[in-house]
Amino acid sequence: MRRLLLTAVYLLALPVLLLTLWWVASDGSTNVYWPPLRTILKTFPDVWTGQRLRDDLLRSVLRLLAGYATAAVLGIGLGTVVGSYRRVRAVCEPVLEFLRAVPPPVLVPVIMLFAGIGDSMKIVVIASGCVWPILLNTVEGVRAVDPVMAETARSYGITGVTRLRTLVLRSASPQIFAGLRQALSIGIILMVISEMFAASNGLGFTIVQFQRGFAIPDMWTGILLLGLLGFALSVVFQLVERRVLGWYHGLRATTRRS
Repeated sequence: MRRLLLTAVYLLALPVLLLTLWWVASDGSTNVYWPPLRTILKTFPDVWTGQRLRDDLLRSVLRLLAGYATAAVLGIGLGTVVGSYRRVRAVCEPVLEFLRAVPPPVLVPVIMLFAGIGDSMKIVVIASGCVWPILLNTVEGVRAVDPVMAETARSYGITGVTRLRTLVLRSASPQIFAGLRQALSIGIILMVISEMFAASNGLGFTIVQFQRGFAIPDMWTGILLLGLLGFALSVVFQLVERRVLGWYHGLRATTRRS
């Protein structure tokens, strides 16, 4: 119980401090573009009703999860193949580095030509940006498999799917999760950007509509909600990571104590 309380304090201390500083700094502000925080918080429940949360927040989250899941499957699958075979890596590496250097927002007009302006376009945009950190971290994780463990597995006749599951992916999983963590923040950014193009709902669309209508407090509530969404997704990701990589964190803790 005490550990949970300490974790909650560490988790919430800085956000509470920043909100307090924001409250004090904006209190009494008459700038139309910088409303007081109390005005934003008062406006929040009036703007983000149940209907708007379903139409905008839920739609955005579903698009984000679809694009993120697509990127995870492609990144881990391709990264495992590229990392496992030296010749495949030699052929693919220049192309991968070229494609990785192209900013995903630049591809939005091109993707719109092929995927239209519906949810498919937004999912493809999110996936096109999230796939690179996952793929490249997977490649490096697969390449870094301990050669002694690989030789031991070969000696015991552990091959095929069993070797992939118990040795390769397990050894590479810390770096794969590092890529997944980077991709999550990229996915949130691309979710907002994709919804600014030819959209009729979503957080990005709604925030831009508030800005164009000079509903500045409403716009700030959208930005605040976007930050809360990112925070919630980060917490969920950490819980999943600790569950999946429990063996890895336990090994590191044991090594530090010794």
